[in-house]
Amino acid sequence: MPIFEYKCDKCGHEFEKLVFGNSKATCPVCRAEDVKKKFSVFGMSGVEHQTSSGCSSCSSSSCSSCK
Repeated sequence: MPIFEYKCDKCGHEFEKLVFGNSKATCPVCRAEDVKKKFSVFGMSGVEHQTSSGCSSCSSSSCSSCK
């Protein structure tokens, strides 16, 4: 789903909006159409983070390249 973050140029309000196709976002506070899309970071939940216990070429800490 295309959810974007915006900041209103008129009142400064920051908000998220679900936008489809060629629809334009409007500020929910002042109803201005003068809004800018913000750069947002993609986040994922439920993903395990792997930790390295040795070198970058294997998962063992006792191989010949880890020494």
